[in-house]
Amino acid sequence: MGGPVIRAALAAVVALALACNAQSSPRGPEETCAKACATRARACTSGECARGCNLVLDRLVEREGEAVIACLAAAPAPCDDRAFGRCAARIGPHADGGPPAPAPPPDDVFEGTE
Repeated sequence: MGGPVIRAALAAVVALALACNAQSSPRGPEETCAKACATRARACTSGECARGCNLVLDRLVEREGEAVIACLAAAPAPCDDRAFGRCAARIGPHADGGPPAPAPPPDDVFEGTE
């Protein structure tokens, strides 16, 4: 007697669970970045966010992803590789461009000066 009712109730619960379309939590810094980018950076599509977050993976590992996303959210369109690169270069310990290049060795000979 209760068998068909229980089966029908179980089928209804499974159908509701599948219809819910809940997204799983992101796995790893790149996926977390892409989700945050798609949510906060209005000029970026989800594809651009995924590509850009892959491009700035070094910043994500350095835990600078929040600053990159904040920069992108404030930046005008387009949301491309250059925008991600610009935002990644303007944050953290790399914001000042790094140390100056070393001077050439004293015995270095340049073309045309001989």
